[in-house]
Amino acid sequence: MSRPTLTLLAAALLAGCSMVAAATATSIPATAVATAQQLRDKALHDDTGYRIVESLTTEVGPRMAGSAADQRARDWAIAKFKALGYDKVYTEPVAYPLWERRSESGAIVAPFPQPLVLTALGYSPGTPRGGLTAQVMKFDSLDALKAADAGQVKGKIVYIGYRMQRAKDGHDYGMGSAVRTAGPVIAAGKGAAGYLLRSAGTDAHQRIAHTGVTGFTKTDGAIPAAALSNPDADQLERILAYGKPVTVKLDLDCGIVGEYTGANVIGEITGRRHPEQVVAIGGHLDSWDPGTGAIDDAAGVAIAMAAGKLIHDLPTRPDRTIRVIAFANEEMGLWGGKAYAEKHARDVKQFQLGTESDFGAGKIWMMTASVKPEARAAIQQIAQVLAPLGVAYNTKYPGGGGSDLSQMHAKGMAALSLVQDGTHYFDWHHTANDTLDKIDPVELAQNVAVYAAFSYMAAQADGDFGSAPGAFADDPVEE
Repeated sequence: MSRPTLTLLAAALLAGCSMVAAATATSIPATAVATAQQLRDKALHDDTGYRIVESLTTEVGPRMAGSAADQRARDWAIAKFKALGYDKVYTEPVAYPLWERRSESGAIVAPFPQPLVLTALGYSPGTPRGGLTAQVMKFDSLDALKAADAGQVKGKIVYIGYRMQRAKDGHDYGMGSAVRTAGPVIAAGKGAAGYLLRSAGTDAHQRIAHTGVTGFTKTDGAIPAAALSNPDADQLERILAYGKPVTVKLDLDCGIVGEYTGANVIGEITGRRHPEQVVAIGGHLDSWDPGTGAIDDAAGVAIAMAAGKLIHDLPTRPDRTIRVIAFANEEMGLWGGKAYAEKHARDVKQFQLGTESDFGAGKIWMMTASVKPEARAAIQQIAQVLAPLGVAYNTKYPGGGGSDLSQMHAKGMAALSLVQDGTHYFDWHHTANDTLDKIDPVELAQNVAVYAAFSYMAAQADGDFGSAPGAFADDPVEE
């Protein structure tokens, strides 16, 4: 074959490959971009999101999984979806251990007797009748506890005083939550009688403890575990610094009392062309019991519900279904998210794109994405629409999908992460101070604008974002 013929053949093959690449690349039509911009701007002046979070925190209040308020919250969510005009509203059952908190107290017995402000941690067993009194053994870090000889720990109340610092991305919570979840399990394995930690929070001057779940998955071998308020942790450490034995009494009435079946509550705006394909967004419906769960996570439920409502009110329905999920029992182990992922794993290819809001209601300032390479240009189009809202697209990190939807992402769902400003989130997180007054209506509206715009663009895209079984197996899984 002559060289000119080879050259022509190569050119033809190259042109053919380019045509295939162009055909498989995902893009968002100009008309959809324009509509998304209109949605974005309308959302900034719409108070639907704030009215929803106000309704949930006022009419239901604290929503601890398995409590009497659990059913009230589900009833509220069903009614709210219907009132907002969602086409389809349904529930999917979620079973999990039922943990109850009844009472809690603590005190330093010696050398300087005084009360302590603390809160029991999720899945902690109660103390024996009359309480647990034991000497405190302090460790400077989780690694130090891991390295400790069991003889040092046996029969003691282990204490770790890791102090979180404020950060926009809240990165210190990675270690703070590890000290809370893994610490009790490690201490129990070494024979400790109980466990205390400095609260996983950044409110240095409030005498309020932050609750949260432990890593215990069964009652056998579990030990009583509680979190001290930051000022009480300071006080304990000052007393320990005297070098004398310090004895603490814990009196916790709590524990697992059986199993409970709750539910994820789901509302849909049905797609007109591809109703079987979904854009998944949401928040978790449950909260811890001390506060009213405003930032964690009534805000997330409200953001997703309000975004769907704005899309519903457009003159024409989106091409794909907008599915809003109010997840059950995220707080004690992502139970709703795990159940949802198990149920829908076979359908993962039908999930266009998804993410959950579960980091308060501060302004969204960063977007990351896990999508197929051919969809990066479409993500860039979304980023351009979100840029006027102050959202930067960071191409260096994957998109985890948020807490509960991280489980669906682990099955292969293409996902975003829409990161809120969490500078003060951990001041209130898991405390009695998680109340409606912590939410700025203007910042909440910015969140709704982001969710409405991205969801609509994803629903209208020409092409998909790469969801498939195992598609993003190399991404880290959120816990």
